[in-house]
Amino acid sequence: MAENYFKPEERTEFFKLYKKLNKMAGQVAEPGDALRLKQQIRDGIARGYYTRDRFGLNQLLHNLETAMILTESLSPDRNMTVAILLQPLVAKEYITESEVEEEWGEDVLKLLRGLIKVSTLYSHRAAVESENFRRLLMTFADDIRVIIIMIVDRLALMRRINHHPNESFVQDVAYESNYLYAPLAHRLGLYAIKSELEDMSLKYTNREVYTEIAHKLNETKAVRDAYIASFIAPLKEKLEASGLNFEIKGRTKSIYSIWNKIQKQKTDVDKIYDLFAIRIIIDTPPEKEKSDCWLAYSIVTDMYVPNTSRLKDWISIPKSNGYESLHITVKGPESKWVEVQIRTHRMDLVAEKGLAAHWRYKGIKSEGNLDAWMNNVRDILEAAESGPFELIRNFKMDIYSKEVFVFTPKGDLYKLPLGASLLDFAFHIHSKLGCICTGGLVNGVNKKINYKLQSGDTVEILTSPQQSPKLDWLGFVVTSKARNKIRQTINERNKQSADLAKELLQRRFKNRKIEIDEGLMMRLIKKMGYKTVTDFYVAISDGQLDVNGVIDRYLEMIQQAAAPAAETRSADEFTFHNPAGDDTDQTGSDVLIIGNNEVKGLNYKYSKCCNPGYGDKVFGFISADGSINIHRETCPNAAHIKSKYPYRLIPVKWSGKGDHTIAMITIVGRDDIGIVTNITSIINKEKSITLRNISVDSCGSLFQGYVVVCSTDDAALRRVIDKLKSINGVSNVQRSS
Repeated sequence: MAENYFKPEERTEFFKLYKKLNKMAGQVAEPGDALRLKQQIRDGIARGYYTRDRFGLNQLLHNLETAMILTESLSPDRNMTVAILLQPLVAKEYITESEVEEEWGEDVLKLLRGLIKVSTLYSHRAAVESENFRRLLMTFADDIRVIIIMIVDRLALMRRINHHPNESFVQDVAYESNYLYAPLAHRLGLYAIKSELEDMSLKYTNREVYTEIAHKLNETKAVRDAYIASFIAPLKEKLEASGLNFEIKGRTKSIYSIWNKIQKQKTDVDKIYDLFAIRIIIDTPPEKEKSDCWLAYSIVTDMYVPNTSRLKDWISIPKSNGYESLHITVKGPESKWVEVQIRTHRMDLVAEKGLAAHWRYKGIKSEGNLDAWMNNVRDILEAAESGPFELIRNFKMDIYSKEVFVFTPKGDLYKLPLGASLLDFAFHIHSKLGCICTGGLVNGVNKKINYKLQSGDTVEILTSPQQSPKLDWLGFVVTSKARNKIRQTINERNKQSADLAKELLQRRFKNRKIEIDEGLMMRLIKKMGYKTVTDFYVAISDGQLDVNGVIDRYLEMIQQAAAPAAETRSADEFTFHNPAGDDTDQTGSDVLIIGNNEVKGLNYKYSKCCNPGYGDKVFGFISADGSINIHRETCPNAAHIKSKYPYRLIPVKWSGKGDHTIAMITIVGRDDIGIVTNITSIINKEKSITLRNISVDSCGSLFQGYVVVCSTDDAALRRVIDKLKSINGVSNVQRSS
């Protein structure tokens, strides 16, 4: 071994620890293990792979002590011991993974991978205080034995730093031990280790309080011992008389536990009554465990008055971590309270060494959190010939398998669902950050926004003010926060684009002197295949639709344009047929002269786009169904109609009967059966009014009707309008021209 690696006192300690460990672990070691380990450790020291850490601690001594505590406190285990001692050599790649697997087996390699992976987490110092760090530790470990090694490793470190000169380092280790490792030890049932970690944590962080409590306990030790002896003597006689095989021993309450009780009860050490405690440990077969414990309980409570409110029955229903015991507080001599714990040897072994001492693998899967997982493994196996750790090798730690834990560059730790992307992480930090995310640095390497995060990743988000959410982002985000914000931002952006496009379209309509009919525009939007108005206007904004093209299609719908007839004729050659089938002169009933001669009984209607009235300059347009639409010369659509369909125009003029009035009436109301019949019936009853045209548009439960009438009596026209208003279901009647 390298002469300069060990200090003189360390060399002595090394050989002492090594020999003791070799002796205790020999019962589970395989032939040649000790010789091979010794050679690899010697070579590792000679080549400088065993070093001191940045605080000057000897790494090899620390690992030896960790293996020793594991063997003494829990149980000797060959693979765990080998993994502890070889970890520095494998972490520094002096020994390759393939060499480990070949020489020591797959299970040792699995443990080493877990230990090395977990050790990488400690570069994120700030995150250790997070509850998520504990979860990430469990995720990285993958094997419950790795967690046990980490807890024991921390106990070894706490024992070695008692007089370390770097006070800040000692404080940090103590705080971390109390916050992270003591609770883990408690959940795993490693109560002795948990208590020692808590006591030393208090000692290193508040030596004055620790020393004061320890001093008072030492001062009263003789008195307490004498009192406990007087309490036990008569009880022991009664228990022996019952035929129970047992032992009684005193229990020392931990200094940290006393300090907690002082804090909660705001009292002093002298007034904490459960400082007096005894434990009755019964040697009995499994089938008699409960009955013998309750027999001992009845003997104790017959002799001493119990405080029934403090009865704790963890035999009928064990704790989730496997702890089983009966606890009762009784009033002993001098009216002092004494806590009595009753359990069997098996129960005591679990309580002292934890579930790791008697675990068995039952193939139970995780339920997603540590407490539920611990509930599943509380069944404890009695002593096994192959050793307890052999039984938990295959216990899969998938407690947090549906989550990923990610660090920020500052060391903050965040939890996200499995499958979360880099973009999910950006939105998790802040919604605004997600909206402008362009990618990120993951462990120092550039990654795209759709990168799937892995537990332990360190992520730095990259942004650009020009970036904005895209619809395809929804394809690779899994968190509801990200999905909702992306949708919200896209909808807001689409609404703004739609508003601008709508304003543009309205300006173009106005420039071409075309009035927009909203109902007709809605039909056009539907006809063009758009599900929503917003989608239609966004298409215009994005350049998918040409504004002028939209206007042209709108005008075609106004004229109900269809493909021209196969036979094309000019308006002059158009021959009209009298629908009535006779040539009787009906000039008195017609007010329009259509074509070159007066023709009677023609099917014509007044266009809604311009609402022509008597005396206006008008022209006729022959529609596809053969009827004639009458437009004003000043109609907004006149120029388009005349330029595109000149062959379908026909001259029209008024007959010169000035006593005729053409009026358009707009009717709005509820779309009931018979509404049109009621309207036409009222108009036809007036002899001085002739119905020229009627059209109705229905939308849901509402309708809007347009009625064109010819009247020779203004009073009769007003009378008709009043009657129309009285129709049931009509809400509004208004004369348009």
